[in-house]
Amino acid sequence: MEIPKIDALQGALAASGVISSPTATSNSNTSGGFLEVLKRSLDQVSQSQNHAESLATQYQLGKNGVSLEDAMLAMQKSNVSFQAAIQVRNKLLSAYHDIMNMQV
Repeated sequence: MEIPKIDALQGALAASGVISSPTATSNSNTSGGFLEVLKRSLDQVSQSQNHAESLATQYQLGKNGVSLEDAMLAMQKSNVSFQAAIQVRNKLLSAYHDIMNMQV
């Protein structure tokens, strides 16, 4: 059984618009690729949690302009984004285990 080259796969992904160019995954200095998207997503989850914590603290201190509804809504949004990140992590681990358990 012959395994097709990765270059052919990268070319197909570039043609479909999934990656920017066939060399995007091999060049670590490019600003794209799966790792960069994952890092940006985790940064957004972190920012969402920090914002929710900040609003909760401001509400507890009695700052003007911060309502309980705003704080609770921000907390729920950060919780949903965190749960989504956990599910992505679980899927990635499951895919990794599936690939590692494949017999060649």
